[in-house]
Amino acid sequence: MRTRVKICGFTKVEDALCAASLGVDAIGVVFYPPSPRHVEIDQAVEIVRALPAFVSVVALFVNAEPAFITEVIRKVPVDCLQFHGEESAQACRGFAKPYIKAIRMQANSNVTALEQQYFDAAGLLLDAYHPGLQGGSGNSFDWDLIPAKRSLPIILAGGLTAENAGQAIQVVKPYALDVSSSVEAEKGIKDAEKMAAFIRKTNQAIEIYD
Repeated sequence: MRTRVKICGFTKVEDALCAASLGVDAIGVVFYPPSPRHVEIDQAVEIVRALPAFVSVVALFVNAEPAFITEVIRKVPVDCLQFHGEESAQACRGFAKPYIKAIRMQANSNVTALEQQYFDAAGLLLDAYHPGLQGGSGNSFDWDLIPAKRSLPIILAGGLTAENAGQAIQVVKPYALDVSSSVEAEKGIKDAEKMAAFIRKTNQAIEIYD
């Protein structure tokens, strides 16, 4: 199975178009003001409307008010919602959109129990825990915490680079890889060569480990 690639944290139209031309499957736009990759609604609309067909758009929220999420959905043509805070399953499923639940992995994280809790999610995104950040830290976590048998698609994040993408695919066999900081020139500004290298290495790994 082909491992898909999502690149998160776009703030510029030209970066998103570059990622699309390189073959990215999905882009993420962050609606979380404390993040350096945060975008306003008008900014997100401009980015999303510029994209060609067949590139999915994921809107990322962290413990956001339901009214704000509804406003984003009404104004921005997004395909999927990503919840990166402490949102309950009931809260995640309240917007008539497919959703991804992000989990900040710790030693006591139980992926099987979380799959049961968020059973109707489009996937679980497993990221590294950082006490002061909700994501995008560039840190990795112990992949041994991820069970081999899963009931939901697993999206692997946290510390992924072009150098370890192949290993991640071999060890975890995820549905998708999610990357942000390692393909940036600076926070919120993507680097074309780094994005190209990450996607290329992912595709090469698929050929090797399929």
